[in-house]
Amino acid sequence: MKKIFLIGIGVLLILGSCAENQKNTPAKSKKLDAIASSYYEEYLKFHPLEATAQGDLRYNSDLPINIAPDFLAKEKQRYTEIQNRLQAIHYSSLSDEDKVVYDVLQFKIKDYLEGANFHLEQIPFTQFDGLPLEFPLMGNGQGSQPFQTVQQYEDWAKRMEKFPQWMEQAELNFKSGIQNKMVLPKVLVLKMIQQMKADEIISPKLEKNIFFGPIRKFPPHFTESEQQNLTQKYTKVVHNSIIPAYQKMGKFLENEYLKNARSTDGINALPEGEKLYKYLAKSWTTTQKTPEDIFQIGKIQVEVIRAEMLKVKEELGYDGYLVDFIKQSADDPKAKPYHSKEEILAAFQKIYNQIKPKLKTYFNVIPTTPFEIRATEAFRETTASAEYIQGTPDGKRPGIFYIPIPDPKKFNVTSGMESLFLHEAIPGHHYQVSLQQENTKLPKFMRFGWIGAYGEGWAHYCETLGAELGLYKDPYQKMGYLNDQMLRAVRLVVDTGLHTGMMDREVAIGYYLQNIADTKENATAAIERYMAIPGQALAYKIGSLKIIELRDKYTKELGPKFNIASFHDEVLSQGCLPLDVLDRKMQLWAKKQK
Repeated sequence: MKKIFLIGIGVLLILGSCAENQKNTPAKSKKLDAIASSYYEEYLKFHPLEATAQGDLRYNSDLPINIAPDFLAKEKQRYTEIQNRLQAIHYSSLSDEDKVVYDVLQFKIKDYLEGANFHLEQIPFTQFDGLPLEFPLMGNGQGSQPFQTVQQYEDWAKRMEKFPQWMEQAELNFKSGIQNKMVLPKVLVLKMIQQMKADEIISPKLEKNIFFGPIRKFPPHFTESEQQNLTQKYTKVVHNSIIPAYQKMGKFLENEYLKNARSTDGINALPEGEKLYKYLAKSWTTTQKTPEDIFQIGKIQVEVIRAEMLKVKEELGYDGYLVDFIKQSADDPKAKPYHSKEEILAAFQKIYNQIKPKLKTYFNVIPTTPFEIRATEAFRETTASAEYIQGTPDGKRPGIFYIPIPDPKKFNVTSGMESLFLHEAIPGHHYQVSLQQENTKLPKFMRFGWIGAYGEGWAHYCETLGAELGLYKDPYQKMGYLNDQMLRAVRLVVDTGLHTGMMDREVAIGYYLQNIADTKENATAAIERYMAIPGQALAYKIGSLKIIELRDKYTKELGPKFNIASFHDEVLSQGCLPLDVLDRKMQLWAKKQK
């Protein structure tokens, strides 16, 4: 799931009876509630696009220049003030559930303040992440920005008018990065240049440009006069603001930034790069594991999963080496049975229909947020990964599972269709994010917050439920599942390898293809993703290993008192948590079961 850009995430009460909590709420808890509420309100003002994504429409026309020095200084000051207020609370006097709230808020504030010291705003976006990629998705008429009233159309027009200012600041930041040698690798910049030239973004034609999506499909209650006025306004702002902003950025990247970009691949090549990567590894995994620790965990996991792949190889009667079998799996015509996007989308729907009856055994609490499966838009399908974009808690916008299908005939089932659905859709991101957002008992910063090690860890853990839910019976789908497990193990190796200098791009691509049934094109896109967002790829496997560890531990400790649905409900009951906080939370749950 993307964080946007992410970015998404019978509701359970917080570790106990609501009536009892209200009756015995200590004064310290009220002070904590006030601090948590203040933090959340400040966060929304600083990040109004996330407010819109959460269904909070108060800032729908705002687009702050959130990469400008004065903005960042003000944000840092406000969060420092909140941290000081938080430190004045006596932690030992808090209830167990309030300690969880305190711990999560403290983690978020400390993580933000530590990260601010590295000035990553000098790389304001990449080929994989950032406002220039997010903005079209918001404004296409089918994303998080609502288009149900004339006012909502007007709000988006105001946001579009401000977009060139953001792009101007991004150019200034890139130039600052050049001066400070804080720049992207050349191979990534080449992709960004092409993105700025995408026809769906810079075409002046109403029927082609993605920003005209809302006026290609007006709500039926709009009058003809309203439609004409909005069409004229959108035409003007797209032609005069949006298209020139993308074109100008494309020229800057091509004519000035590219020649100053670096030929190295890992973030360790940047000033303070080694220190920066250690911070990013800690931030994304919410652990104190060093890059070297994570590298070794990855190597071990790769070997464990290779052993499982060998069993599938034998089942399919292949006598050669595993690396050759992996390559053959990627090329096998039997693993590419589709001819159209519609067939692939229908196949994912079939997976959902197959597991739906069994989900009630594994979850007592399920979300009410609607769910949809969609193909990724054409303008980004060649560079995008499959992803989940969260719905709104009121159910007006569904959670959406996006799958990129640039060429249906090349779509390979050994890429892990069944495991991909369990991860990105149900019960992975859709269950976790929707239950979190629907839980009105949580402080809002937790209802709508995101922590990668937990969120991606949960989704990756859900892949391991496939056999229990009746999937992975076909050897190609089993190979796909193992491929996905291997992918996350390989990520531990190549991400740490790239960003500590142990691997370069070509070595990382080779290691990827040696262990994963995939194309050279997909492997290259994956490695370049890890180059663009160092540390993010570590969250999946580290988080899932923690949840598996907890499940195994309490299955043994509780014996017949262990209930898998109760375990899952408890893991999900307070939203995204740092892994050590989740550990303490589950210890309390286990004591109650005894």
